[in-house]
Amino acid sequence: MRGKIVLAGLILSLSGIATSAQDASPVPIRKDLYCSGIVSTEAIPRDTYVITGEGSNYKITFQEGDYVYVNRGAKQGVKVGDEFSAIRHTEDAIKTQWTKWQFIILRKMGTLWEDEGRVRVVVVHEDTSVAQVENSCNYLQRGDILLPFAERPAPPLKPEDKFDRFAPPSGKATAMIITGKGYVSELGSNDTFYVNLGSAQGVKVGDYFRIFRYTGTEHEAVFQTKRFAFDSDSWAGVYGFGSVPAKYKWDNTPREVVGEGIVVRTSPNSSSVLLTFGLREAYAGDYVEIE
Repeated sequence: MRGKIVLAGLILSLSGIATSAQDASPVPIRKDLYCSGIVSTEAIPRDTYVITGEGSNYKITFQEGDYVYVNRGAKQGVKVGDEFSAIRHTEDAIKTQWTKWQFIILRKMGTLWEDEGRVRVVVVHEDTSVAQVENSCNYLQRGDILLPFAERPAPPLKPEDKFDRFAPPSGKATAMIITGKGYVSELGSNDTFYVNLGSAQGVKVGDYFRIFRYTGTEHEAVFQTKRFAFDSDSWAGVYGFGSVPAKYKWDNTPREVVGEGIVVRTSPNSSSVLLTFGLREAYAGDYVEIE
């Protein structure tokens, strides 16, 4: 009998754990939190970095499980077990604007720092250390900057069924999607993008941005015929698909809400946003507003 009671108690205990896990709000996975990157005007200390790594006679990049050499050791206060985040300044190799003002706004937002991973110190020498790559977002390389690792908050996610595709303007601050992680211009669910609003404008981790676009703005780099959305002057009208008699444009037609995302990091003039739900692709140049 005692064995049955213990077994019943164990089943109830496990059921309680499962129920608690189901009741808890879902949060972004660690990869979305720790591989998001950030655009920032803040100065980044560059005194700790990756020198090279084990196997450097044939390897130039280092990934999860590899060992890298750090330029600081016991004399600089490094200890076994210390953890560092690896980051790297990146630039757009293609240098093609997807939308007007993209490069100008990005420069004002600051420098784009890419998260590369996390390392843990396993051996300490006098002026150098050996660290193992515990997590890698992409890869580490020589010269990557190392910052003391800090936990990042994991904000709760909203249910997707709460998304309102016809939501009226919130009346709160608006901005634009300036670029995506890796300088991509086309974005879908679970992609990260950067907007030109940050902590200096009151944005906080966990805030939601609604993504929308205006009809017929014509400021994207993609080929488009003037007033394609409305008039017979466009190819649509030429081929008999109609036009409208009144002068409609972007500011007197309904806007198109295409998705939403949650803020996972902030800097003074920028936020890193995880696209949590999208009806269709979002693009650099689309607008966002705080919900």
